[in-house]
Amino acid sequence: MPKVAVYNTLGQQVGEMDLKDEVFGIEVNEPVLHQAVVAQLASRRLGTHATKTRAMVSGGGKKPWRQKGTGRARAGSTRSPLWRHGGVVFGPQPRQYGFTLPRKMRRLAMKSALSDKVQKGGLIVLEDLSFSQPKTKEMAKVLANLRLNAKALVVTADVDENVQKSARNIAGVTPLTAAGLNVYDILNHDHLVITRDAVARVEEVWS
Repeated sequence: MPKVAVYNTLGQQVGEMDLKDEVFGIEVNEPVLHQAVVAQLASRRLGTHATKTRAMVSGGGKKPWRQKGTGRARAGSTRSPLWRHGGVVFGPQPRQYGFTLPRKMRRLAMKSALSDKVQKGGLIVLEDLSFSQPKTKEMAKVLANLRLNAKALVVTADVDENVQKSARNIAGVTPLTAAGLNVYDILNHDHLVITRDAVARVEEVWS
C-alpha cells in the first residue's frame, strides 16, 4: 500500500496517508495511457475545417463550349476540379475526430496515470487548501513553500472559486476538481497537488 506525506500550506509535513493499491499502486500500462491521451486530444479537435466541392463554388452554370467540333477537350462547367477556381476533390469536411475507449481501458488509464505520479514522487497531498479571497500571491506562496517550480495540477474535492481564481493566472498551474481529473492533465503536469479530501473522492470513484 503506497504511503505519502501530507503537508500543510506552509510546506511542513503534518502526517502521512495510506493510498489504495487498486488506484495508486498498480503497474503502469503505457500503451493504454497513450491511447487515452490520443482519444482525449482527438475529442478536443474542432474539426471545422472545410473546402468547397464543385457543387458549392459559385459560377459554372453554363457549358463553356459545345461538346464536339472545337478541337478542345469536352467541358461541362468552368468549376470542374480540373479548372482554376474549380471545386476541391475529396477535401476536408466538418467532422468529429473523437472516439470512445472501452470503460475498462479508461479506468486502467486513470489508475496508471495516478500510480505513475506516485512512483515518480510527483504526488503531493495537502491537508487543506482554501483562501478567504482570490489572491494569486497567496497561491504562489503555497507553491513556493512546497518547493514547486514546474508545472503543477492543483486538485480540490469540490469547486472552490477562490482557489481556482488564485491559481489560474500562474503560468504552468492548472486548477481542477476531483470530478474533472483526467489522464492528459495528470501526465501533462510534473506535479499533482491534491487535497486529502480530493484523494478520498478519487479513491471512492476509481477504486
